[in-house]
Amino acid sequence: MYYAKLEAAEYEREVTLLQLEEKIRNKSATIGIVGIGYVGLPLAVAFAMAGFRVLGFDIRQKNVDSVNRGKSYIADVSSDSLSSVVTKKLLEATTDQSRIGEVDAICICVPTPLTTTKDPDLSYVIQESEAISKYLRPGQLVVLESTTYPGTTKQVILPKLESSGLRCGIDFYLAYSPERVDPGSKDHNVQNTPKIVGGIDPQSTQLTQLLYSQIAGAVLPVSRPEVAEMTKIFENVFRSVNIALVNELARLCERMGLSVWEVIDAASTKPFGYMPFYPGPGIGGHCIPLDPYYLANKARELDFHTRFIELAAEINEHMPYHVVSRILEILSARGKGLNGAKILVLGVAYKKDIEDTRESPAMKIIQLIREKGAEVSYNDPYVPQIHVPAGDMKSVELSNEYLASMDCVVIAADHSCYDMDEVVARAKLVFDTRGVTRGLKGDNIVRLGE
Repeated sequence: MYYAKLEAAEYEREVTLLQLEEKIRNKSATIGIVGIGYVGLPLAVAFAMAGFRVLGFDIRQKNVDSVNRGKSYIADVSSDSLSSVVTKKLLEATTDQSRIGEVDAICICVPTPLTTTKDPDLSYVIQESEAISKYLRPGQLVVLESTTYPGTTKQVILPKLESSGLRCGIDFYLAYSPERVDPGSKDHNVQNTPKIVGGIDPQSTQLTQLLYSQIAGAVLPVSRPEVAEMTKIFENVFRSVNIALVNELARLCERMGLSVWEVIDAASTKPFGYMPFYPGPGIGGHCIPLDPYYLANKARELDFHTRFIELAAEINEHMPYHVVSRILEILSARGKGLNGAKILVLGVAYKKDIEDTRESPAMKIIQLIREKGAEVSYNDPYVPQIHVPAGDMKSVELSNEYLASMDCVVIAADHSCYDMDEVVARAKLVFDTRGVTRGLKGDNIVRLGE
């Protein structure tokens, strides 16, 4: 009797696995995307364009309404492509999480910010795991995409889901596949960027690899979720460390009277053993400013201190303060103080040609300049309004007259739409934190790293 029951359970498990596999292969599976923001919306549209029915979940009613109208609020997703899949009834958005039972695969794409003390904040991941566990049913695959520290999938999500009474690897499947979104990139997208997948068990890895192979050209399995989680952290820490190195070099070049931009250009001629990184006013986005702290927090649990990684994060975080010090210095050299000065910040997005202001160093620069008594305004065609500690600000019109009336114009984001020749020609003083005025000459130009 015991062996008969065991064989029946094994058979049932195999049937459940094969049924889900078949649904994914013939695209009859319904895909649930939890969190339809910078990561989730492009993913939802990619699955819908591949022929899957997609249900997007979000707690923000305005995002849900926007999706259902076919109106995109993410630059990487055009309203035309969104409207196309919505019209074909391949994509729908909802705030009703009880509908999780309708989907066959669930991709969790919620934010993983830091607390005010720079500790990992997994509250969104935990909340969604608890919500999913209420409606979890046999035959579903759950994949976490949110950036997090190694161990989250197994130690945080798995217990939440198994509190439903269902068992991973038998009733449902669980894996981690890190998002690799490059906001604003015209070269890299969901379809042509390789996906890494790591499941709790071989069946979970197999299913997740099959799922993402429907939309991505390359899907690479790893042995465990922790490897996939560490891969994501490592990718971003790699950038953080190298950006910190060049930011420190920029400050040294200022002391030595050298141009860090010329140094980088010269070093870039070496065809091996070198990869160019560039200085700037700080780092932004959801991942690079946060990931070092996620890793450092986990390392401390193991009595290991990531001193090198944490130092890099500190260097990058200090750059807005250094920018403000340089602005004060160059104004003083021209007989002008920062208190009462008219400062225009060009670009408040964290990088060029996008609308994303998450962790943008420009926001910190504006706050610091204001605290020193300056009259600050900003222009950004991608960001019509921002909120800073002193209140809301709106983007000003960038006219020749307005440029000429400023004591200093600070280039914080090098949007392609800016005519730098015109900016330099009209402004009394330009402080370039992005190196976009290289090639231009003028006594009114001062560049970071020179």
